[in-house]
Amino acid sequence: MSASYTFDVFSSLDGFGAASGDWTGYWGKQGPELLDHRLALYDERQRMVFGANTYRLFAGMLAASTEDSDVRDPWVTRMWRMPATIVSTTLEEPVDRPDAEVVAGDALDVVARLKEESDVPLRSHGSLAMNRALMAAGLVDRVQVTLFPVITGRTGLDPLFRGAEDFDLELLEHRTLDGHIQELVYRPSLHG
Repeated sequence: MSASYTFDVFSSLDGFGAASGDWTGYWGKQGPELLDHRLALYDERQRMVFGANTYRLFAGMLAASTEDSDVRDPWVTRMWRMPATIVSTTLEEPVDRPDAEVVAGDALDVVARLKEESDVPLRSHGSLAMNRALMAAGLVDRVQVTLFPVITGRTGLDPLFRGAEDFDLELLEHRTLDGHIQELVYRPSLHG
């Protein structure tokens, strides 16, 4: 049986994964329900999958953070401690992350093999370019978008789906957190 693969991403209403300017983490909209829900997502055994750029971003943010910053929220710490595969042709082991392996090669091949061999679900938080390619190859079972109530038209960074193929989305789950944050979970399929 094939392990499920979830592409998990945070987004502004206009489809950006981050913003510059005076926006803070979570665009300043996080609340206790979101943080508790994110922590509970990582109660289940799973394997994280990261591209090299996202791994470097997380490692850098964690190294530069203090104990009370958003970067050290309990769910992030729990995610960071999960077993992980980092798909990269530029990183070499050992990496400064517990229980992580670096696998060189094409992400499509690496993730297809992981889906066949893993006895736990796979999850990727971020890694936009890699996950767009995995979606196009039919390797993503679920797209989990946490939608924050902001528009970052002038300051938006990291457009989530720029350059992606066209997809139809089947809504599998939805919830409202803290009265204003939407979590939407879809099953993607190539359109056409």
